[in-house]
Amino acid sequence: MTTTVTASAVPPGILSNRAARKLLPLALAAAVLAPLAHAQWSSGTWPAALTVDVSGPLGQVSDWIIDNRDSHPLFLYFFGHVSNAVVLAVRAVYLALLAVGWAGVSAVGALVAWRVAGLRLALGTAVAFLACGLLGMWVPTMQTLALMAVAVLVSVLVGALLGLAAGLSDRADRALRPVLDTMQVLPAFAYLLPVVLVFGIGVPAAVLATVVYAAPPMARLTALGLRGADQEVLEAVESLGTTARQRLLTARIPLARAELLLGLNQTIMMALSMAVIASVIGAGGLGDRVYQALAAVDVGAALAAGIPIVLLAVVLDRVTGAAGERSDEAPRSPAGRRYALAGAVAVALAGRLAGRLEWPESWALDLAEPVNRAVDWMTGHLYSGVPVVGGTADWAGHFTTWVLDPLRDGLLWLPWWSVLLAVAALAWLIGTWRTALTAVLAMAAIGVLDVWEPSLDTLSQVLAAVAVTLLLGFATGIAAARSDRFERLLRPVLDVFQTMPQFVYLIPVVALFGVGRAPAVAAAVVYALPAVVRITAQGLRGVDPAALESARSLGATGGQQLRQVQLPLARPALLLAVNQGVVLVLAVVIIGGLVGGGALGYSVVFGLAQGDLATGLVAGAAIVCLGLMLDRVTQPTERRARKGA
Repeated sequence: MTTTVTASAVPPGILSNRAARKLLPLALAAAVLAPLAHAQWSSGTWPAALTVDVSGPLGQVSDWIIDNRDSHPLFLYFFGHVSNAVVLAVRAVYLALLAVGWAGVSAVGALVAWRVAGLRLALGTAVAFLACGLLGMWVPTMQTLALMAVAVLVSVLVGALLGLAAGLSDRADRALRPVLDTMQVLPAFAYLLPVVLVFGIGVPAAVLATVVYAAPPMARLTALGLRGADQEVLEAVESLGTTARQRLLTARIPLARAELLLGLNQTIMMALSMAVIASVIGAGGLGDRVYQALAAVDVGAALAAGIPIVLLAVVLDRVTGAAGERSDEAPRSPAGRRYALAGAVAVALAGRLAGRLEWPESWALDLAEPVNRAVDWMTGHLYSGVPVVGGTADWAGHFTTWVLDPLRDGLLWLPWWSVLLAVAALAWLIGTWRTALTAVLAMAAIGVLDVWEPSLDTLSQVLAAVAVTLLLGFATGIAAARSDRFERLLRPVLDVFQTMPQFVYLIPVVALFGVGRAPAVAAAVVYALPAVVRITAQGLRGVDPAALESARSLGATGGQQLRQVQLPLARPALLLAVNQGVVLVLAVVIIGGLVGGGALGYSVVFGLAQGDLATGLVAGAAIVCLGLMLDRVTQPTERRARKGA
């Protein structure tokens, strides 16, 4: 009887709506439980009775590692040998690069690019290496290249083995999936602290932290390629009486070649970005120059070290990307290969015989001074005192006062149980009950770890940065999709922004906006914007031309075609842009702890600087939970939309 009354009291239009049907039970449960929760926990903060103190056990682990690092057999006979092997490998590669000389390295790099992708990329590779020398960064570039070579090799081996296990075994795939999720969401800074405790400051810690950060893409894409192999081909090979090992080597791996090369590409990109962050723990190279410039707020020095990183990233991205599909310009004849190899060897020998292994100092250009003069002019004329519009410092202050502070205070004002209820409603609305349960448990774990307030502070920064990113990204992506000329002009800008290390973004925004949460948000927007623009433009351009032609034949204007045809049909791509924007923004907002962003980012940086394992790991775990919640809130919508499409 009660059910009949309740159903009749609800308008039929609401019950016919899928979202309303899903939220109605949750609303009824909230109406019953909210008064009880408010009576029990009237304060908005997470109750102390529901927290667990993990600082004690983590502190004991940290103390044990420090006390036994020089005497325990585990460190002497295992970690010690690993550390020595890493040092010897990096040093061997570095000395080999120096022995070849700048001319030989440039020639060999151009040869590899020519063989893989053609003459144009070969010339670009040679110019990129020469530009590193002209900027006075040849030796740091070789240091970074040596560290990357070892880190990428180990990352590819580890990732391929994990991907092989996940691709061939459902049980291994289920076991590895949460591990890889955690490795990808955990901020890079959080990797550094436990690695430093075990290996100390230096190259081994930097290489191993890079491996942990860069191996997951290789593992995921390897498993994806093996699982996506054509079943008809595998059945045909199996019918020939081949063993499982023969099928793997002759069918599965060759069929997964594109995914394997994409995994290599992504691993190289992530290793290069991590090489800069690892400079905090003594990695040296270009990252160390960027980090020193950040400490001194020296934009010119940061740009001089950042440009070689961007050049390396662009060259490696293009070369590995072209390896999957060889260009028609690539030489294929054995004679061409022999002549090219002989030419590269001749160049290297000529440089060695001439005693020109090191880049001549007289050939280096001083980029830092003119850049710093330009920055000083911009700071002096744009930082404050600009008529009518105000300066960048005023913009940062207004953004903090009008956006960041109200958003943070509003989240902190809400009772903790209402935040969990809102997360559950949003996740259930766009996903399933499992999605809602995962999101709620992730947020509840943040409270249990006793970092509720700093987590909501970080969440406020992420939400503000994501809103600005989506506003600018969707507008720019729409413009790029509607104009070929604008897209061509925008492409190199997006390439540079996407390959620039995260640290480099912090320096100009600090110079323009000062220190605080606003520069952290600005750096996050700049870092996440290229991905949102690219995905949006690609999604709009991928709309079925027949649908657009039908709209035009009905007399629809350009705006009507965009609103009524392109945007609805590109919904999966737009939702993917939202998901990627959230993940990328979270990564840089955490690094913003270095420039006054505070919250969880500051806790991670503080834990690393002070060797406080408890503070750093708890903040890192909270970031993982926050990222997991945000990912689940956006990703299921994308999957459902794709199924619907």
